[in-house]
Amino acid sequence: MNTKVWAHRGASAYAPENTLEAFEMAAQMHADGVELDIQLTRDGEMVVTHDEEIKRVTGQPGYVKDYTLAELKQMQFNRTHPEFDNARIPTLEEVYRLLKPTGLTINVELKTGIFWYKGIEEKALQLTKDLGMEEAVVYSSFNHYTLVHMRKLDPSIRTGLLYSDDWIDVFPYAKNTALVNYLHPALYHLQDPAYTQKAHAFGLETHVWTVNDEEYMKLCAKMGTEAIITNKPDLCREVLTAAEK
Repeated sequence: MNTKVWAHRGASAYAPENTLEAFEMAAQMHADGVELDIQLTRDGEMVVTHDEEIKRVTGQPGYVKDYTLAELKQMQFNRTHPEFDNARIPTLEEVYRLLKPTGLTINVELKTGIFWYKGIEEKALQLTKDLGMEEAVVYSSFNHYTLVHMRKLDPSIRTGLLYSDDWIDVFPYAKNTALVNYLHPALYHLQDPAYTQKAHAFGLETHVWTVNDEEYMKLCAKMGTEAIITNKPDLCREVLTAAEK
């Protein structure tokens, strides 16, 4: 199976991360999927944004959880790319409706590592079902309680275990404790030349983040990772196409 290109927070090297503009651009760049992050607003709406605090992307103070959806929609979420002068925070439903016609895989990361948003797992599963997106969606989280909980709610879903620091025996843990389908390691874990082989021995696929340099894209492809999560889906597509010739 060829390595897939997943756009990290959309085509975030070129457009404000986690916005409809970034996701639309990713589709135009022929990404195979996108990765995004969800949190809950004060009024319980699922919004797509990475940081718990909004200052880096808006310039405004405070946490996502302290604002209503209407309040957040009044803000510009374009601080990383101010040339996009009308970039707003999208809801997960808005992203689903934008991307459903494209057939792209959507990796939904639940940001429950700091704030344990009550009910976010149930909300995400229900929305995915309501919009008929079950075949398109993969769920991931650094909070492995979230992944186990979601698996119990719906054993048919696909989940990926996010982690950054090195672990001993991460492969059996992922398979037998976290009950996931995929490993989502940081790029530097591929310093282990046998990483993907070990993952495959446990029936696990590897989706590696965040890979923006050509040399590491080539490495990921050579090692047989199933997906590369990148801010530059256009470059990654170019590199992988050349590697396949």
